[in-house]
Amino acid sequence: MTAVLAPYAAHESSSRGRRYYEAPSTYRGEYQRDRDRIIHSTGFRRLIYKTQVFVNHEGDMYRTRLTHSLEVSQIGRTVAVALQLNEPLIEAICLAHDLGHTPFGHAGQDSLNACMRDYGGFEHNLQSLRVVDKLESKYADFAGLNLMFETREGILKHCSARNARELGDVGARFLEKKQAGLEAQLANIADAIAYNHHDLDDGYRAGLLSLDLLREQSLFSDQFDVVRARYPELEDRRLIYEVIRRMIGAVVSDLIEETQRRIEAAAPASIDDVRNAAAPLVSMSDAVYEQHAALKKFLQKHLYSHEQKLEMTGIAKAIVKDLFAAYMADERLMPDEFASAAASAAGAERARVVADYIAGMTDRYAIAVHESMTG
Repeated sequence: MTAVLAPYAAHESSSRGRRYYEAPSTYRGEYQRDRDRIIHSTGFRRLIYKTQVFVNHEGDMYRTRLTHSLEVSQIGRTVAVALQLNEPLIEAICLAHDLGHTPFGHAGQDSLNACMRDYGGFEHNLQSLRVVDKLESKYADFAGLNLMFETREGILKHCSARNARELGDVGARFLEKKQAGLEAQLANIADAIAYNHHDLDDGYRAGLLSLDLLREQSLFSDQFDVVRARYPELEDRRLIYEVIRRMIGAVVSDLIEETQRRIEAAAPASIDDVRNAAAPLVSMSDAVYEQHAALKKFLQKHLYSHEQKLEMTGIAKAIVKDLFAAYMADERLMPDEFASAAASAAGAERARVVADYIAGMTDRYAIAVHESMTG
């Protein structure tokens, strides 16, 4: 695999390795091992019942955190191959990027962050790293999944200076003002492309976004006009799918071309050159990024802030708040593993154990536990 990688890609031969030494695998590369460990993790399986936009009980056809992660991976792998980057690494990062997400999506995260305000806060990106570094419990020789440095680097998309100082090697770049490797940069943008377009699809399916509203967005209308002219009799469901797949294709093609242009201009000879660059090298063109950003604002106004969504958001926040208060008051309500950890801790450490437990819940489990508590 190394022979087909660009010199500025992440190469296993120059990797910063794992936190705990392990003998190399006979048949798999190290980033392939990371990907496989993520797929077999408990946190990854739970993503199937965690909210992307719509809570699990609102419908079976909507995306979950699991299907979203798979879609992010698909976009990331496409771009990685085109740019001769490390495909198994980008796949591992994309599949792991939401492992720390709470039940109920961003509503759950916001509520848990509010509960943790006096204890260091809560942020799902940091929690994803915490899951793979500590909370997954499968291996005899170490806690967590013992992933490669470059995989962990990609999972940690952003970080405050305070948190970075506590994270050691993987937090250093935030203090030193350096860039991540190209695979990590790519995973971040692939995530944004996936949720922009697929949340639009789910919003239309749910009846919260109309065709007239969508046509106000140039990224949508440009492709809609082409599809409508070519397929005038196409019914709405297939019409929307055709438009969205063309939207993704246009944005991804622009991302590949613009990133290639920036790489050629910067001429990095290694991943270290990428990290020392003045700005990220993976990027859309200015024109397409403006359309992408406009679509994101549109979804915030018309989908995420829709009256129907806000009603469920309020319920979700209340559930998380109630669970946090209950477990802080009586740790025995949690399973033995968490209960014993909380009982031997106090203050911020105790609160973090409670947050770990709640963040690991699926939507339906959180709802069921809350109902059992409140009757």
